[in-house]
Amino acid sequence: MIPLTTKLGKYFTLGEMLKTDRTLLQQTNIDKCTPQIVENLRSLVTNVLDPLREKIGRIKVTSGYRCPALNKAVGGSSTSQHMVGEAADLKAVNVTNAQLFEAIKSLNLPFDQLIWEHGTATNPDWVHVSFTKRNRKQILYVGLKK
Repeated sequence: MIPLTTKLGKYFTLGEMLKTDRTLLQQTNIDKCTPQIVENLRSLVTNVLDPLREKIGRIKVTSGYRCPALNKAVGGSSTSQHMVGEAADLKAVNVTNAQLFEAIKSLNLPFDQLIWEHGTATNPDWVHVSFTKRNRKQILYVGLKK
């Protein structure tokens, strides 16, 4: 296993892309991370997350790679791109999550999916972004509160 301190791009480490709030599954998540998943995470970081950070400043990754057990524990989709290291859930640090979402769109970053997750019509609770070779530029709004 590569050290968790390994930089996947200019700003983000492997450890940041593997962390989870589910501490009981943290080691399982790390153990299930394959070299292909690391490469997928590196592509996500270099093509989307690093350029985004260059433009808007610090971003907090709340969920990157999730092994199947962790994905199930957090209620993730059975086809989640998190399970192959192609997706990250983000929260803004110095701007709103809505501004983070709009920045990804306006910077024309090569994303596959951009999802406004939960929250309200004016600000999501977090932003999901993924990167693959197909990059459909699909924009979704999920679970908005009334």
